[in-house]
Amino acid sequence: MGRRKKGRDIHGWLVVDKPAGVSSNAVVNKVRWAMDAKKAGHAGTLDPEATGVLAVALGEATKTVPYITDALKAYVFTVRLGQATNTDDTEGEVIAESDARPTDDEIEAALGQFTGQIMQVPPKFSAVKIDGERAYKLARDGEDVEIAARPLWVEELVMLERPDADHVTLEMTCGKGGYVRSIARDLGEALSCHGHVRELRRIWSGPFDCEDGVSLEQVEKLAKTTELDGFLQPLEIGLTDLPELKATDEGAARLRHGNPGMVIASDVEYGDEAWASHGGKAVAVGIYRAGELHPSRVFNQ
Repeated sequence: MGRRKKGRDIHGWLVVDKPAGVSSNAVVNKVRWAMDAKKAGHAGTLDPEATGVLAVALGEATKTVPYITDALKAYVFTVRLGQATNTDDTEGEVIAESDARPTDDEIEAALGQFTGQIMQVPPKFSAVKIDGERAYKLARDGEDVEIAARPLWVEELVMLERPDADHVTLEMTCGKGGYVRSIARDLGEALSCHGHVRELRRIWSGPFDCEDGVSLEQVEKLAKTTELDGFLQPLEIGLTDLPELKATDEGAARLRHGNPGMVIASDVEYGDEAWASHGGKAVAVGIYRAGELHPSRVFNQ
């Protein structure tokens, strides 16, 4: 018989406005401790020096993480022009420099090639796996890391301001798997001046906004209190991008046991992915077929 996990059966999302200097996993561990939760995870890693939205899922909300990971996200970041680093941010060593500085018009013109469906090579210092090993580990060991390009959807990339000749601040909205550091690196190459990320902030991720986030300092200060529980957002927010179906009483009972259950359909079509609710709570996610939801994930809350 396996050991039972310690902690509370608490379900939902806590949006943390992550500070610079801590890892995403460290934030998750701090939230799990502060909320005394049995289970926690996050929807999309932020680099240690990056700030902004880190959505932490607790309990059954961890089952909705893939839907937030797949959602659009927005970043505001500052690119240091004239220098390339081996990590594509300020944490690395400068490996190339240039005296060339593009004009605002040249930057604006170059941004177009980084919108729509693009192919992007992740940074060598990233968590991408190569033959089972993390790229950053291989890079730290001095190995010449070759990472294959992968597709990325960039909804929008715009220039916000040009503080000085050496810097430009941009805002990007993109899909799953985007590396802002790669955008800065590739933009620098496109402008023949090199570039790397100096500052990076995720301002929203799917339904979660940084304005709704609590600071890590607040998490520590309010740990183990009902006041911190008050910041918890419902599990169902993680399912915002899927259509909701109302389960009948009998349908909800069947769904909770992993069986197809009757639902009241609205605008969904046969074969669509959707989620079923009963009494205002999510019961399951699955595929809609002929009046029933066939569950792929069941929520025990």
